[in-house]
Amino acid sequence: METDQFLVEARIHFLSTEEGGRSSPLLGGGSYRPNHNFFGPDDSDMCMGFIELAEGERVAPGDTIQKTITLWVSPAVASEIRKGREWRIQEGLKLVATGTILRVLDPQR
Repeated sequence: METDQFLVEARIHFLSTEEGGRSSPLLGGGSYRPNHNFFGPDDSDMCMGFIELAEGERVAPGDTIQKTITLWVSPAVASEIRKGREWRIQEGLKLVATGTILRVLDPQR
């Protein structure tokens, strides 16, 4: 399947455990690769994304972070990559965070 790659600056809000989010923090030192869903909770056309966490960085449930992330999206999703666009961040089908694109840094088509 053909994909487009985008580098974006995004604000990511992780749901608290009480809101149904993760029960444990993310720990840095690598990539966090959840599913990125730009449509609805029942949509299965998710894309791949990489959120890099620095060594020693800790992101707890309920935290909001701002990161540069890489998204690999299908052509159907590419038109959705724009400033202000919000999307669902999921582990499998479970919603764990929401993202908002603050800036598209480098579309690579």
